[in-house]
Amino acid sequence: MLLAQILTNGVLLGGLYGLMALGMALVWGVLNIVNLAHGAMIMLGGYAVYYLFAGLGVDPFLALPIATLGMFVFGYLLQRFVLNLVVRSAMLNTLLITFGLNVVITYLAQLAFSADFRTINPGYAGSNIAVFGITVPLVNFAAFAIAIVLAGAIWLLLNKMPLGRAIRATSQNLIAARLYGVNPRQLYAVTFGIGAALAGAAGGLYGTIAHLTPYIGASLTAKSFVIAIIGGLSNPFGVILGGIFVGVAESLTALYFGPTYSDVISFGLLVVVLIVRPARALRTA
Repeated sequence: MLLAQILTNGVLLGGLYGLMALGMALVWGVLNIVNLAHGAMIMLGGYAVYYLFAGLGVDPFLALPIATLGMFVFGYLLQRFVLNLVVRSAMLNTLLITFGLNVVITYLAQLAFSADFRTINPGYAGSNIAVFGITVPLVNFAAFAIAIVLAGAIWLLLNKMPLGRAIRATSQNLIAARLYGVNPRQLYAVTFGIGAALAGAAGGLYGTIAHLTPYIGASLTAKSFVIAIIGGLSNPFGVILGGIFVGVAESLTALYFGPTYSDVISFGLLVVVLIVRPARALRTA
């Protein structure tokens, strides 16, 4: 029964991990930008939901769409007026500029929010449901369900809607997309905005199950990077499955070796992927 409980916790946590990585995978796959400020955007989404809840009394799950919309606008403007200047340059340039953005956002967040630990704790935060003797935290289950719904929404966008087809066409053949009337600069900004919105949603959910500080961004960026490599960039559900795989692996590691080693497993998995299937990793990147 303990093992079943640990596996359940890992799956629920992994769904949230997958949502965190979904925005990075989308931006990476379309714009070929490895956004090192992705974790900082997750952090901003978490603080947005926290202050809507703590300051205005808005339920965290009702505040989530507001934070998501705000992060979309932020990401759109950031791409439109900053990253579009270097989007077609060498990857090193985009790595440097997104790393700089991460440092700036983290520093400004520290000034604005302080370095204190914050947690989003609604009245139902400790509520659980029992399924076949397994305790399922209500908030964790809701976060997992939202992650699946958002992954489905991104899949529908990319495969069934004109905007999604334009995004995929631009990522596959920029010249052909231009000939069909696609405006790449506009499309890149929308794509980056969607990636930032997904990061904001993930941050709001993350704040309900873990502490928020301005410094969580670096570790979340690294975890999102690993999951994007494992799950691939072209299939949102593959990213979610990659997140679940990492979440279960971390939970089992914490059970058998102690919680100190749970973060180590993520990067160990990346090393394994690079050794066993290097061609897949290179195609992903």
